[in-house]
Amino acid sequence: MHNLVLGIDTGGTYTDGVILEQSTRKVLKTTKTLTTKHNLAEGILTVLDTLLPDDPQEIKLVAISTTLATNAIAEGKGQPVGLFLLGYDQSLVEKFNLGNRFATSHFHYVRGGHNLHGRPQAPLDLDSLLEKAATLKDQVAAFAISGYFSPFNSSHEEKAFQAVTKATGLPVVLGHELASKLNSVERATTATLNASLLSALQNFINAMAQSLEERGVTAPLMVVRGDGALINSDLAKNRPVETVHSGPAASAIGGRFLSQTDRAVVVDIGGTTTDIALLDQGQVTIREEGTTVGRYNTAVRAAHIHSLGLGGDSRIALNIEDQLVIGPERVTPISYLAHAYPAVAQDLKKLSLHRQKPFSMENLEYWYLLRKPAHTFLNSRTQDVLNLLENGPMAIPDILDKLDLFHPVQFGGNALLREEVIGRSGLTPTDLLHVTGEFAPWNVEAAQATASLTAHLYHEDLNTFIETVKDHISERISAEIISFITGKTLERAPHYIDPDDLGLWLFEENLYQKNPYLGSTINLKIPIIGIGAPAEILLPRVAELLHTELILPPYYQVANAVGAVAGSVISNQEAWVMEQTKTMRHVGYIVQAGKDRKRFSLLQEALDYAKEITGQKAMAEAREIGVVDPHVTYEQLPDGANSYRIRAQAIGNPKLGT
Repeated sequence: MHNLVLGIDTGGTYTDGVILEQSTRKVLKTTKTLTTKHNLAEGILTVLDTLLPDDPQEIKLVAISTTLATNAIAEGKGQPVGLFLLGYDQSLVEKFNLGNRFATSHFHYVRGGHNLHGRPQAPLDLDSLLEKAATLKDQVAAFAISGYFSPFNSSHEEKAFQAVTKATGLPVVLGHELASKLNSVERATTATLNASLLSALQNFINAMAQSLEERGVTAPLMVVRGDGALINSDLAKNRPVETVHSGPAASAIGGRFLSQTDRAVVVDIGGTTTDIALLDQGQVTIREEGTTVGRYNTAVRAAHIHSLGLGGDSRIALNIEDQLVIGPERVTPISYLAHAYPAVAQDLKKLSLHRQKPFSMENLEYWYLLRKPAHTFLNSRTQDVLNLLENGPMAIPDILDKLDLFHPVQFGGNALLREEVIGRSGLTPTDLLHVTGEFAPWNVEAAQATASLTAHLYHEDLNTFIETVKDHISERISAEIISFITGKTLERAPHYIDPDDLGLWLFEENLYQKNPYLGSTINLKIPIIGIGAPAEILLPRVAELLHTELILPPYYQVANAVGAVAGSVISNQEAWVMEQTKTMRHVGYIVQAGKDRKRFSLLQEALDYAKEITGQKAMAEAREIGVVDPHVTYEQLPDGANSYRIRAQAIGNPKLGT
């Protein structure tokens, strides 16, 4: 019997799967299928049915990375949450307009909380807390509680947890369990986002576990965390916010694993986005200050990822000035829609044959029914559109003409798209690859007709237009890599402006070499690891522009799924070492590690104790979650004047099923 491990990555467009032999780490089988965004489990079931061996007991571990948490936050699809702020200064929050950072409008102030020394700054007002909880109970799906300085003393959070849980029966999330950072706003935001994601990730993991069980797989199920580490599925269900950036982190780890390269820029071109990460000393660089998701700053320690809305399925359009625009919206490639609905190809062929007749980009964009909605719509025109699309996809002008309307807003078009009741299809880079023959699994004729008509509107012949689009994508990715590494903005100017910007001039001179007297060459000092199906086609030009090597490792098309199962299990524990003063006079040092607090006279004694206790806690947690042969590493990070943060990491491989 073989010992196999199964890795799955659910991206915005595709769901990838791989089977690896556990001892040799050799890839045995791969698959790629379209992601079913309205129900991620459907796409995963397709992967399982394609990959599982005849004897499912050969699978000893299943690991999955998912965009579920990231997308839910970015798209505002989390559940409503009530947030209680224990001991927060209301006047300070209002003065600096911090309330809009909490990720909920249902936030309330409650007396309590602690100070820097872990002592109560006021008694906890449980009566007020329970009164507010009772009024919110029917308006929210969960509660979050964040106490002032709760990482130094969590007793008020824990008392509030007991009271609210007993009174409401709803899930309750505590800030100190998710974030040890002393930034109280980010800790509250992190707790709120976590509470908003609980039901979505729990439903997803439960569906996944049930599907595995039905297929006879009894192996442990693990989920990729945002820093690339693996966590068991039970922990992920309770801490879904920690899976933010799970997919891009898995991609970077997969790139490192497959290429055996320790220093590189990893560029993953997916269907919806291109994700850029940095490998240094074999590790994905981490955003220590906490990652940002959508408009929210969190205390979640995650991989340092730069994502841009540019991928194989990005919408190619012309703006009001007839300038080329690619992304950030994702649409279904017209070649795929015509493959599923042959009538679309016939419509486009007719339009192509009669191109003398006036047409616009709207004639080349189709809307189609994805699923029947679970509820009825108040706008009667909305139902008219759904009835119309039951007969098949239609171009936007045809829909408006049939219903005697002027604009999709009249029938709630944006809401239908947002709720994924209807889909949108148009010209994409994937379609252009159908035209060139570089990737052509679907309807080539529809892709060719749409590309030819768009080129006509852009006043270029078809071949020139395709090269223009490829150059646009390569130059954009090159600029984003430079911005990511330098931390500097590199904003391309409109074609009619000559900006007074030396950085932009140096970049464009590197691209075009136009100046007869002065040249510019930008050298990326490390290679690019290309990930994702379009990487082989689009990234050679990027490497050329940045004068570096492009590495396309074996199985680069599904490296995300490889990364999902190639990661390690990591337990992090932190402690603070802070100077203690009395009447402005130094009297020693305090070590705060969770609920443990101890005083020392000498700094070195305090640092040694902090390492000892965090190491013990990290090892204990690692053994509890099933890490095999963990080893501990330590970091000593400055955290203000005469203060330090000590982090212990216990790292090892996940325990396999029997």
